[in-house]
Amino acid sequence: MGVTAVAGSRPGGRGKGQVIVMDKKEIQRVFQGKWITTESFCNLQPVNVFHRQLEEAHISAAAPQNSHILFRRHFEARGGIQTYIYISADDYYKLYINGRFVCQGPAPGYPFHYYYNKVDITGHIREGSNLIAVHTYYQGLINRVWVSGDDRHGLILDVEQGGETIVSSDESFRCTVHSGFQGMGKAGYDTQFLERYTSGSPQEGFERADYDDSGWAYAKPRANTDYILYEQPTKMLVFEEIRPTLAWDGKGVTADFGAVYVGYLYAEARGEKGSSIEVLSAQELEEDGCPRWRLRCNCDYREEWQLSGGADVLNQFDYKSFRYVRLNLPAGCRVENICLKARHYPFALQAAPGFQDPELLPVWNLCVNSLRYGVQETIQDCMEREKGNYLGDGCYTALAHYALTGDASILKKLVDDSLRSSFINRGLMTCAACSFMQEIAEYPLMVYPMLVRYHELSGDRAYLEECYDSLCGVLDYYREAYGQENGLLCNVDKWCVVEWPANYRGGYAADVSDGKVCTDMHNVVNAHYLGALKSMNQISAIAGRDRYCDEAPVEEAFYRIFYDPEKKLFRDKEGDDHMSLIANVFPFMYGLFPEEETKEAIVGLIEERGFTSVMLFGAYPILEGLRRLGRKEQMYQCLKDQGAWKRMLREGATTTFEGWGKETKWNTSLFHLTLSYGAMFLIEE
Repeated sequence: MGVTAVAGSRPGGRGKGQVIVMDKKEIQRVFQGKWITTESFCNLQPVNVFHRQLEEAHISAAAPQNSHILFRRHFEARGGIQTYIYISADDYYKLYINGRFVCQGPAPGYPFHYYYNKVDITGHIREGSNLIAVHTYYQGLINRVWVSGDDRHGLILDVEQGGETIVSSDESFRCTVHSGFQGMGKAGYDTQFLERYTSGSPQEGFERADYDDSGWAYAKPRANTDYILYEQPTKMLVFEEIRPTLAWDGKGVTADFGAVYVGYLYAEARGEKGSSIEVLSAQELEEDGCPRWRLRCNCDYREEWQLSGGADVLNQFDYKSFRYVRLNLPAGCRVENICLKARHYPFALQAAPGFQDPELLPVWNLCVNSLRYGVQETIQDCMEREKGNYLGDGCYTALAHYALTGDASILKKLVDDSLRSSFINRGLMTCAACSFMQEIAEYPLMVYPMLVRYHELSGDRAYLEECYDSLCGVLDYYREAYGQENGLLCNVDKWCVVEWPANYRGGYAADVSDGKVCTDMHNVVNAHYLGALKSMNQISAIAGRDRYCDEAPVEEAFYRIFYDPEKKLFRDKEGDDHMSLIANVFPFMYGLFPEEETKEAIVGLIEERGFTSVMLFGAYPILEGLRRLGRKEQMYQCLKDQGAWKRMLREGATTTFEGWGKETKWNTSLFHLTLSYGAMFLIEE
């Protein structure tokens, strides 16, 4: 079978084998501008952060972490003429024109497929002198957010007016480090630096045209660049101002924004110079009514704002997920104009609910609201602890997002970024377009049925054709690396998560411990594999290609090893008679029924064990299996289960939790997108 490939690996990659490349027609740009940076970054060599999860890696970076680096340049332009800026930065930027905020980005990408933004700035340009000001950020941590910790930092841009480039990034730009931001430790899994913001720092107001930057250094060209730049195929973030209700007391004020959002706190204050406001952000309240700033998900949202003695404005660069903010004020301090600047991917609801039962409306609203405010520049699972995409979670979330909006761009970014991770491992990485190396065996296999379902909803044959060879290549790898004589998979050196958290696996008999090779031939990874093979054959038919394979021998082996013809149910693993619910829900979703009675036996097991005896990954296949069998009422009963989404609502959820309730995990995120997939099963068909 044909797999388009390039020998070797991408720059910096340690992946063995070949790099799978999609046949995609994307807009690439060769900038007139240079990648510019500061003296401390300009001569650094990019550090390789990529490796297999189980490989020992020693990553040694030299660049200063948590670096806020500012750039400015005046330029001449004409007013009223169509003007675009083409801009990118590593890790991230916020752009201002003539003192006004314009946009921020780019969405995460690998250096060999990095994104730039094309932004219409006509409305920001005036006749004569104009100012570009850019706040860039190099975080420097190994995490799921960006490809960082790799000593890459820089800014690149071109401004085009009337088709002519009138300014480009070069050594004429002034730059400096913003001294007003200091780290206060890290939150989550080394996900972000908490911020101590100092008002009145010398760099404050740098975005204004009248700011004096004569003391700044000139930018340096980056000596070692390996970026290939493509126009970001997804939309830019949008922003909403959320006003709170305020509760004042003798020590400060508590703001309640009415729901959990993702974004930045804005406030204005005046107080004694050098005094500090303690900023405590939370997703819920403690029993005594104080904001619980030590979040359940292991993020401690305590920050500080140091005052200048004048009229100060809080400036937060990195975002958090919160509903409540407590401002503990020093004596004599006044604060006003508190608001939350919520950020999210543009969301226009196109789907209508297909149910009549009013009990389902709160579930629908919860899931829709979560997708509206939770999707960012990528499909990510939690909004605070990790802030990154997980391919398995993302398959469910991206499909739900498409079903609700009809916008496929965010779904395609998830798939494309994941397929590009093949330069690290042909079997793909779990978290893509980032520097955190994790591999979960089932996740790449979940892409195939997701794409089949996407095609059913969209009729988009062209995208499946674009991905076709890459999809074949991933399955080739699974067969070559883990395939046994009977066609099933074993000795998998990727973590088999099965269900999460582990206490929802129902005593699953296989040893699927993270961090080691799974030597058991077990049910769940093979059910996903068989589902992927069947789906790949469907994709082949849609794309007008020959069948990928004959899956019948693999299916027969699956039944022979895992199926109990007396109980009409599936075992967890070879050589063990334990039959968990999680071992049966994936065969149920993929239509693996050796006998007609198998369907009813699995439905009976679901009813016996209970819908909420599984959670993040097991609930979806139950709903999908019931949908495919046309059992809408049973599906609705699951969606109305008192222990599922309705439990979240009873516990005060405004966005979907990372589980059925606050206590179902030891580190529960209260804004986690996976279970927002409930909305997809409530849409009018």
